[in-house]
Amino acid sequence: MRILKNQSNPFFHPLIPFQMNQGFKNLDVYSISYQTAIEIFKISKNFPREETYSLTDQIRRSSRSVCANLAEGYRKRVYPKHFVSKMTDADAECSETLVWLDFSLDCGYIDQTTHLKIKNEYEKIGRMIGSMIKSSDKFIPKNIHS
Repeated sequence: MRILKNQSNPFFHPLIPFQMNQGFKNLDVYSISYQTAIEIFKISKNFPREETYSLTDQIRRSSRSVCANLAEGYRKRVYPKHFVSKMTDADAECSETLVWLDFSLDCGYIDQTTHLKIKNEYEKIGRMIGSMIKSSDKFIPKNIHS
């Protein structure tokens, strides 16, 4: 049997029942969470030096973790329980980011407009993740066990 390679994708293998394609990067929720994490990184550059190992580190870590959990969960979506677990982790990190965002506002490190803009994005991300959890069967690849 001769195996043909797809010229546009060197990792393509015709015997694998599905391909990841661009995978998690094609998810709207990933794109939004990634861009919002970048925005948090940029604004947190202006946080006071004494916050480097506390608030700055925490808000950066939790915002990035939303993206990482989305990627990990999507990659393992052939295992429905693992997918839901990772989406739940992403949702928890989203909520944690909102807490650190509130601290950033209340400590005077960001203004009300910035807070509201980012808060709205994370609330949207949370709703999107919640929808993925409730409809997890839609993310399971078809023909995986056939």
